[in-house]
Amino acid sequence: MISHFLYLIISITLWMQYTSVYADEVSTAKNKSIEITKGINGLDKVVLSQIHGSTVELYLYGAHVTSWKNEHGEELLFVSSKAIFQPPTAIRGGIPIIFPQFSNLGPLRSHGFARNRVWTIDNNPSPFPSKTINGVFVDLLLKPTEDDLKIWPHSFEYRLRVTLGLNGDLIMTSRIRNVDTKPFNFTFAYHNYFSVSNISEVKVVGMKGLDYLDNTKNRTRFTENRDVITINSEIDRIYLSTPKKVAVLDHKKKQTITVQKDGLLDAVVWNPWEERAKTIVDLGADDYKLMVCVEAAAIGKPIILKPGKEWKVSQKLSAR
Repeated sequence: MISHFLYLIISITLWMQYTSVYADEVSTAKNKSIEITKGINGLDKVVLSQIHGSTVELYLYGAHVTSWKNEHGEELLFVSSKAIFQPPTAIRGGIPIIFPQFSNLGPLRSHGFARNRVWTIDNNPSPFPSKTINGVFVDLLLKPTEDDLKIWPHSFEYRLRVTLGLNGDLIMTSRIRNVDTKPFNFTFAYHNYFSVSNISEVKVVGMKGLDYLDNTKNRTRFTENRDVITINSEIDRIYLSTPKKVAVLDHKKKQTITVQKDGLLDAVVWNPWEERAKTIVDLGADDYKLMVCVEAAAIGKPIILKPGKEWKVSQKLSAR
């Protein structure tokens, strides 16, 4: 009798545990999804979504995030009205991956080649830290082609995880491994284009007291004395040794976008303004009014990566 009673209790307990796990799995499946589909000009695209309505879209071409929408369906990233979704031209807007060279700081074409290559989905990535797997995510992989090795003779593996968090945050985690026999160095940036109501309504905070290199003045070094940065002319600055968090405030939208950086010391603030915008063929004449770039970067001190070593960095974007 006792053994039969214990058997019954154990059976009920196991059944409850099973149904609980099953319910969690069903709930998780309903709360989030990953879709691989075709985007503009037939380019492969991945769509991440949460049940509350937030979404992220990224193209395998360039591992390029082109859309990040909140639970209300409001777009948080800017993409040019004249963006060219056709290789080998980089997509103007969203979040280009800048590697292995920022701007013209080296022998390559401006901003390197990662944003001009087709990445693959990594179905068997090596383990990421547990904190990066909350939410729905996709893993991408880039390895150099023979043509890449001719212009930048270094073997690497670049793994990128793009995560849409449970609360709508966008998290990008990069891991770059040197699989060569010699060290190499590089510069890097997440080139974030944020959508704004009007550039006149925007403030960037978190830079007071920091040194910056002004790209409009031959990278002359200055110190930022303002509590908040307002933009009423062309701005192109590399802020050095920045805090882990910087923010973009949009007064009209009553919205704050926070860029939280891990392992990325620098930050770039860029808006081409009217005259410079006219020289950019894939940027609409008035697009500069609707965007601001605040980038998480490693520029001031190039990264030196030894053979067999891996460099890990991330950014988390939050909109409130």
